[in-house]
Amino acid sequence: MQPELIINNQLIRPGCNLVIDLPLPSLYTHTPMTMPVHVINGRKPGPRLFVSAAIHGDELNGIEIVRRLLKQSALKRLHGTLIAIPMVNVYGVIHHSRYLPDRRDLNRSFPGSAKGSLAARLADLFMHEIVAQCSHGIDLHTGAIHRSNLPQIRANLDHEETLALAEAFNVPVLINSHLRDGSLRESAAEQGIQMLLYEAGEALRFDEICIRAGLQGILAVMRHLGMVASKKRVRKKRKEPYISQSSNWIRAPASGIFRTIKPLGSHVARKEVLGIISDPISNVEVEVISPHTGLVIGRSEIPLVYEGEALYHLAKFEDHEGVAEQVESFQDAIIPTDELSDELIIT
Repeated sequence: MQPELIINNQLIRPGCNLVIDLPLPSLYTHTPMTMPVHVINGRKPGPRLFVSAAIHGDELNGIEIVRRLLKQSALKRLHGTLIAIPMVNVYGVIHHSRYLPDRRDLNRSFPGSAKGSLAARLADLFMHEIVAQCSHGIDLHTGAIHRSNLPQIRANLDHEETLALAEAFNVPVLINSHLRDGSLRESAAEQGIQMLLYEAGEALRFDEICIRAGLQGILAVMRHLGMVASKKRVRKKRKEPYISQSSNWIRAPASGIFRTIKPLGSHVARKEVLGIISDPISNVEVEVISPHTGLVIGRSEIPLVYEGEALYHLAKFEDHEGVAEQVESFQDAIIPTDELSDELIIT
């Protein structure tokens, strides 16, 4: 049998499926606040996986991914434990904000402290009640406001088992990302917990391709871990993802009105034009030039830019054209144009 676990002093036995409200500091209006946590503790033994979303409160794709994940019939025969947290930063979700009310970034506040700032206390609660009880984790993110990200996995790909999880997620682009001070991923790694960070889409927006890719990726990781049964139908041989060891943002050489040329997922050559910035009065135009060959994995989506503002995020690969072709095939496979419908989008 899968072992019992305790969250917020509540015993969760094998075979239980319930929602636990972790108590948070109340609003200054005396309104109580909680962090909803969905726990499915399977009867059969297996890993403990947490899936978290909205650590940044304006990153909404993950909330929808978790909603769809919890509706999957495969979870009725779960091996191990799934802990799903659709809104970690509930305060930020309420205010459409990336940050907490104390203006701190929760994902720079781990492992936190029970006697520290609001951000530190929330991080400490999440680490002790959720992360420390798990063997694996998947954290769901999007780009910042007015910036969109190509579906990608960021992880420590030098770790063999983490690399296997990243490959199982089955997105075409993997970024070998260093651990950032104060991040959830850093604190999880210090406790020996394998973690993936999924980046896709834009803040405050739903993106159907990114949502579907995230849901399919989580289920693929769960199959890899033996938590849910593999699909019986014959599947096409999975293509190996491309790994990038470095990436950088291309910044605006001038202020003005920005017109993009290159879409997400496109291959660009060195000295190729990515977009054009024009002065709205004089109509003087400045080209935004790629300093090196790469793949567009992130892009600004607002036409109003200041000099020095980040516009294009380029990742470096050994085979840039190959990864661009795989990205295109991946997007076509995720959401064929003849399947787009309101029913599918809300399912």
